[in-house]
Amino acid sequence: MTVRTRFAPSPTGVLHLGSVRTALFCWLYARHCGGQFVLRIEDTDRQRSTPENVDAIVDGMAWLGLDADEGPFFQTERFDRYRAITEQWLDEGKAYRCYCTKEELDELRAGQKERGEKMRYDGRCRQRSEPCKAGDSVVRFKNPLDGDVVVDDLVRGRVVFSNAELDDLVIARSDGTPTYNFSVIVDDHDMKISHVIRGDDHLNNTPRQMNLLAALGAPPPAYAHLPMILGADGAKLSKRHGAVDIRDYREQGYLPEAVLNYLVRLGWSHGDQEVFSIEEMIRLFDVADVNQSASSFNPEKLLWLNQQHIISAPATRLSEALITHFEQAGLAPQDGPDLKDLADGFRERAETLTQMVSNARYCYEDFDEIDPKGAKKNLRPVILEPLKAVRERFASLSEWSKEAIGQSIEEVAASFGLNMGKLGQPIRVAVTGGTVSPPIDVTVSLVGRERTLERLDKGIRLIEARAQAHEN
Repeated sequence: MTVRTRFAPSPTGVLHLGSVRTALFCWLYARHCGGQFVLRIEDTDRQRSTPENVDAIVDGMAWLGLDADEGPFFQTERFDRYRAITEQWLDEGKAYRCYCTKEELDELRAGQKERGEKMRYDGRCRQRSEPCKAGDSVVRFKNPLDGDVVVDDLVRGRVVFSNAELDDLVIARSDGTPTYNFSVIVDDHDMKISHVIRGDDHLNNTPRQMNLLAALGAPPPAYAHLPMILGADGAKLSKRHGAVDIRDYREQGYLPEAVLNYLVRLGWSHGDQEVFSIEEMIRLFDVADVNQSASSFNPEKLLWLNQQHIISAPATRLSEALITHFEQAGLAPQDGPDLKDLADGFRERAETLTQMVSNARYCYEDFDEIDPKGAKKNLRPVILEPLKAVRERFASLSEWSKEAIGQSIEEVAASFGLNMGKLGQPIRVAVTGGTVSPPIDVTVSLVGRERTLERLDKGIRLIEARAQAHEN
């Protein structure tokens, strides 16, 4: 059997973390099994579905690299198929028209609530046949009245539902549009979906959908219901926890592989391993290994994983991802070092790509002033002559490389009886304007000869001015 999974979001909102985790598990299982992954847009809710949300879903999936083998398919383009099956079931007696008014249904529910009964449709229109005005009726499915529906869930195990607890659900609204549970089973059947992997909030829909599939003469797919993702406070994941547009993480400087690595660990594990490449996830993932318990979203863990992926990513990969963040920061990559060199120099000190760009700003534009505390501590008269000597050595270098720069600093420091730190930190403050940067040889090589010499001159003048002021 060819494994075929599907991710079927509704474009009534943007793509958030919970949806992405579902999409990831569907995608990984299909890739792990050598099967196909289908993207389907469930847009039958015409009032709430928007083209902007469709674009957000497609764009978010593309950024994450969760490529579909088929789709996106749109349910609104399949209405003729749903209507045909609805009419067929009406003819075969598998469905019936329900003429109940809203007032009748409200009265029914009120009575059930007052008696402490489960609120459900009582099937009063099953045998009703009187005519009604066009558009006044919905179509309901004749759910079996007895027996059980058994769901052998790949995550939760065996779950049994009694048909007596399931009512005759509406499969077509009064305007003829299909409802969720009905359109889903038609699509899953037509698209030959073998495994339905989704959140456990859909578990109660599963027995209904299995009965609908039986009426269609179709075997049910295998089901796997994923545990919920909670916030750190134990509440359902919401915007305040991070359930935002997944593209916000792109804007904040996260790598998609880091986001996927984090999400795969919410409910699945492989020993004590924390950091996974995409290839490792595909090779190791099995939906049968997903835990039943809910997972908690931890933004600090996501940030840590992002840093691990930044550290290990090829420089070419980082350089491509950095371009957008340079544009956001108002910096031009051509005004400084090659982005691959920048990535190698700054990767160890950046948790996000936006932070990397911020940290490296002095490599691409000049700063207005040197950090006062750093200048007071490091740019003192005692370092004036060593700093001048370094400046002259840098100016005379035939090759501007970190090796030549490092050797120059070492030799000047030795000639003045200083260790590298005593000379390196004043150079750092003068050249970067601050006290923190990559190793000094790397920093100076990335800043470039012209900027380095100009900034050393500025630092030297600052020391001389302070010395002069002190004498006066």
